[in-house]
Amino acid sequence: MAPAIAAAQAAAQIIRQAAQDMSAVEVRAKRPNDYVTAVDLASEQLIVRTLLAAGPDHAVRSEEQAALHGNPSADHIWIVDPLDGTHNFIHGYPAYAVSIALAVRGRVELGVVLDVPRDELFLAVRGGGAWQGFADGTRQRLAVSRRVELAEALIGSSGPLPPGAAFASAWQARGEVQRRAGALRRCGSAALELAWVAAGRSDGCFDSGLAPWDVAAGGLLVQEAGGLVTAFDGRADFTAIRECLAAPGPIHTALRCILTAPWPPSA
Repeated sequence: MAPAIAAAQAAAQIIRQAAQDMSAVEVRAKRPNDYVTAVDLASEQLIVRTLLAAGPDHAVRSEEQAALHGNPSADHIWIVDPLDGTHNFIHGYPAYAVSIALAVRGRVELGVVLDVPRDELFLAVRGGGAWQGFADGTRQRLAVSRRVELAEALIGSSGPLPPGAAFASAWQARGEVQRRAGALRRCGSAALELAWVAAGRSDGCFDSGLAPWDVAAGGLLVQEAGGLVTAFDGRADFTAIRECLAAPGPIHTALRCILTAPWPPSA
């Protein structure tokens, strides 16, 4: 856990310094509405160096570079998003994070999400719970919300809607969630949406089209805080399916029914 925390905190320093003068930050579009900055790349490089210095036999899989860094046959693979919420960062919207997870033989065993603007650190170890860490070294255990009624729930959804023919049905499903839930929020960072579910600040979140580095750490946070994390239809391999539905049990059930319904519904 210590190397991941150190890497996240060091990367956050780079991001905060750059945020003081956004006019000097180089930005380019990877694809429509998907951006990368020089800050993403500098943060990624620092995280890779830090993690591989602590575990030379490990590997690092990160968002911005397609190559797997380190040992190509490693059992221990770090899954990194060096700046989750880049679009927010570019606009000075204070919702972006560093996300680092460790998968051992394909199963995520620990996760770290650092909310950069708020300097809030969220930690999870499989079987060891989910925690918020503080600067003095103390920790507070996290637990998901106890709400059971979707009509009272605050739900997050930050991921992109699917392109093409699936857009209309996904838009209708999201609208139905908004109609039935107490509130729907869109913060622009999947890692933070998941961390806030784990902390009980929101009652669930759902997204599609996300990559493993978007949800690996946050997914473990929710699981260790007592919530469920699956694909929309309840399957466990949500990262492979590129769908993520995270919530306490009753809210998870209600959202799953909406998200797996045919849209538009048959007469």
